[in-house]
Amino acid sequence: MMVFNDERWSGLTGGYKVVYDPRPASRRLAVHYGDKSAWDELWNELHHQGDVGDASYAAVVELGRISEGQTPVYWGAYGLAATVEEARLAYDRNPPIPDWIEPHYKTAWQTLFELALRDLAGSADDPTVNCALAVVALHRGRFSLGRMAMCAEDERTEMLRDYFGR
Repeated sequence: MMVFNDERWSGLTGGYKVVYDPRPASRRLAVHYGDKSAWDELWNELHHQGDVGDASYAAVVELGRISEGQTPVYWGAYGLAATVEEARLAYDRNPPIPDWIEPHYKTAWQTLFELALRDLAGSADDPTVNCALAVVALHRGRFSLGRMAMCAEDERTEMLRDYFGR
């Protein structure tokens, strides 16, 4: 487990490439998982137009830890993790995962993958299904499928219509 009081947290950068420490929002979610302002803050700070930073990777670690006790996991945890991973893989301009975060990031992804499989068995709401499928696909190395899963149904329908016609 990453040490929450490690001084490196205070120098992390988010999606805007400015210093952002995700610990306060993570702490709020650990106490109240449904804290909309904490979720909004993480969504706003951790990615921007395909840009992510080391704070984004650290936050995914915390999302995995915090979400473990939730049934079902809030769709935003899957969506945010998938968004960060998609940006990490798609754009060379994003930094690599720092060595001190990487083993925890991999563990968090394994946790989120297992939670997504569990939640897919019992959830029917579109955001949870879409984002959980994205986590499963990305975890299994199916990058394009993961990206498509994050799209809304009407976006996927339009892509398929453009490709296949009708």
